[in-house]
Amino acid sequence: MDIELLYTVWLEARAISTDSRKIVVGSIFFALRGGRFDGNTFAAQALELGASYVVVDDESVVVSGDKRYIVVEDVLTSLQQLANKHRSTLSIPVLALTGSNGKTTTKELARNVLSKKFKTHATEGNLNNHIGVPLTILSTPDDAQFLIVEMGANHQGEIDLLCQIAAPNYGMITNIGKAHLEGFGGVEGIKKGKSEMYRYLAQHGGKIFINSDDNVLMSLLPEKVKTIQYEVQTLLNLIDAEPTLKLDYRNVQVTTQLYGTYNLPNIAFAICVGEYFGLEQAEIIEAISEYTPDNNRSQILKIDTNIIIKDAYNANPSSMVLSIESFSKILGPKVVVLGDMLELGEYAPSEHQKIIDLVNDKDFIDVIFIGHQFCSAGMGKRGNYFENTDLARLYFHTKNYKNITILLKGSRGISVEKIL
Repeated sequence: MDIELLYTVWLEARAISTDSRKIVVGSIFFALRGGRFDGNTFAAQALELGASYVVVDDESVVVSGDKRYIVVEDVLTSLQQLANKHRSTLSIPVLALTGSNGKTTTKELARNVLSKKFKTHATEGNLNNHIGVPLTILSTPDDAQFLIVEMGANHQGEIDLLCQIAAPNYGMITNIGKAHLEGFGGVEGIKKGKSEMYRYLAQHGGKIFINSDDNVLMSLLPEKVKTIQYEVQTLLNLIDAEPTLKLDYRNVQVTTQLYGTYNLPNIAFAICVGEYFGLEQAEIIEAISEYTPDNNRSQILKIDTNIIIKDAYNANPSSMVLSIESFSKILGPKVVVLGDMLELGEYAPSEHQKIIDLVNDKDFIDVIFIGHQFCSAGMGKRGNYFENTDLARLYFHTKNYKNITILLKGSRGISVEKIL
């Protein structure tokens, strides 16, 4: 089907479903294919559950004469083209965010700030891939005044694709770190992949928000690109980091609910974007103070007499080092619980060894490592090593910790928070 015709159909429905188990009545079901499923086989079920149309790319599932079946060459491509078509109708600022660490926290901070002045729509959670970005665009309300699109990638070419779909006119990269080393082919591959956003904006007259303290990011700027530069230490000064960050922002103290000095650049960007788009200082302060991290991202919990820092949504070598270094500066007895860092490929043994060595240089009273990679790299090293979280939990609960601060950090696939 022609994308213009599909767009006309979508304008009637204004709702999309991609999971046949969660059909929104009246929505269009896009029969996406995955590694373990083929959405085409659930098309009839989607119609039975209330979908108004189903978009399929396997003609064999079509019921003859049923005009609710829309046949396309490729369902995913059609979803992306539909999102790009809708993006072309939006006359609002579109800000794209990517980076190795801190994407979601930075996006949420920026959303909080901009929402003080604009009706702001942003990526929900971390739906930031080749499916999530189109869904974010297509769920933009008609009265939205600002759109923030988070973009994630684990291979070169993905950020460029997402930019082609979302057509941002502003962009920001949080940092370049050792994330998805296997897919990108090393740090240089990460630089090339993430900076696809910079090149897109340069080619299309967009503007780049950039932390000029970050020499790596500055080195990736294309020639003759428009930039909005900021320096962390110019915008804010750290007053205290325990248990959460307290800052001085233009001679006014700001108390945040965020843990970890690695969040300072994320906060600085939120301040910069707020100032650039005309928010008052008081509005920016209120937005940053109100932001409450969730979903295992820099969360602080009090359990009995212990303080738990859940920085466990995900992990890579860069974020692991930052988290450990920040945690080591906290006063009092401390315990670290670290899970494997996934998607490192051939870099996994050496990167896990570096983390073990880093931890052994600190004065933690107990160290728990979880996962096959840490177990392999930790032979003969200080620490308690467990192949999975279930085994680690048995040990953890025998310790009966009192008045301890405990850090949980690891890749999502390890789920180190289950040790609690």
